[in-house]
Amino acid sequence: MSTATVQEAPVTVAPARFMDRQRRLGVGVTLIGLVAAILFGALAPSQTARFTLSEDAQGAALSINGQFGAILFGVIAIAAGAVLLAGLLRRYQTTILVLGILAFVLSFLCWQVAGKFLPLVDTVSGSLELAVPLILGALAGVLGERSGVVNVAIEGQFLMGAFFAALVGTMATSVWAGLFSAALGGVLIAAILAVLAIRFLVDQVVVGIVLNLLALGITGFLYERLMQPDAQSYNEPPKMPEWRIPGLADIPVVGPVLFDTNLLVWLALILVFALHFGLTRSRWGLRTRAVGEHPTAADTVGIRVRGLRYLNVLIGGVIAGAGGAYFTLVSTGSFNKNMTAGAGFIALAALIFGRWTPFGALGAALFFGFAQKLATYLSVAGSPVPSQFLNMLPYLATIVAVAGLVGRVRGPAAAGQPYVKS
Repeated sequence: MSTATVQEAPVTVAPARFMDRQRRLGVGVTLIGLVAAILFGALAPSQTARFTLSEDAQGAALSINGQFGAILFGVIAIAAGAVLLAGLLRRYQTTILVLGILAFVLSFLCWQVAGKFLPLVDTVSGSLELAVPLILGALAGVLGERSGVVNVAIEGQFLMGAFFAALVGTMATSVWAGLFSAALGGVLIAAILAVLAIRFLVDQVVVGIVLNLLALGITGFLYERLMQPDAQSYNEPPKMPEWRIPGLADIPVVGPVLFDTNLLVWLALILVFALHFGLTRSRWGLRTRAVGEHPTAADTVGIRVRGLRYLNVLIGGVIAGAGGAYFTLVSTGSFNKNMTAGAGFIALAALIFGRWTPFGALGAALFFGFAQKLATYLSVAGSPVPSQFLNMLPYLATIVAVAGLVGRVRGPAAAGQPYVKS
């Protein structure tokens, strides 16, 4: 009798937990679908919403009545929520969830774009460019936390990278010298983080915050003393060129976005694939994940725990420093005090929202970049929705993810825990 009880317990408990999660998802998607169908449908004017491939109102890829579209996509979101709530199509749960969220976004866009137009290529390209530093910063965080070191200093690495890119790029009149120097600036902060966290066992979160303040103070001081009085000699770096690949750049939508852009976009996307392959298919990746989950066990089989942590944190510093170069060599063309404006913390949020994986970080960063681009577009278009509300969406989504409402979110077990060899 007791044996039967032990055998049946896992069979009854696991589906119950699965259904609880799926019902939570179903309730959430159904609610946002109702908001879209009722609220957006009521507010949307009965005018045509045009989604164009060009940067003007010509060449519409999709034209739909704004009010009808808001209601239609809201109903699709409700249907997706109902499928989740009923426990159907369990194998496609993630796909249905994405479909429901996408339908909600399209319903919102039909409301906002009614009587106007939204340039798709410009929106997608702008979203990707805005996401580039977030992708690189999140990848730096993935390397650190997968090794067991929490990297809260991404903001400081961005700032130092941006400062050195502007300073050296101007003095050498070379964008490539600026990019190389940006990587060195990121490594400088990463090296201090690694020594204090790994060698001296200082609390990693505290060290990260202190390093952010240190980078803010140093770059701000040097900007006022050096760059501001003589910007022509120290703060006018050359802009990173955009490269066009003939043939591929002519592909509709995808071509202008991926094959007519700057090096940092390609670097960010290549690093996502490279790190995913490295973490899942290489000896280095296996050892990195072992060190981040159970360093004592890794040490017993001959893995140098501290050495691997040093290596990965420094590589992360190179990547984050290159992300800082985006602000001066691509975005603005000069350095300003605190110009990153918290982008490092947004990258940290993308890391968490992406579940500590390269592709997850890519998706979260693209979502954040899209929200920023959409906020800019709607503020120019005269939307009644304040841009601040759109800028809050990525953080709200991160809170929802971390709270476990879309599934369990757990970082590497040994992240933030200093290792002392016994």
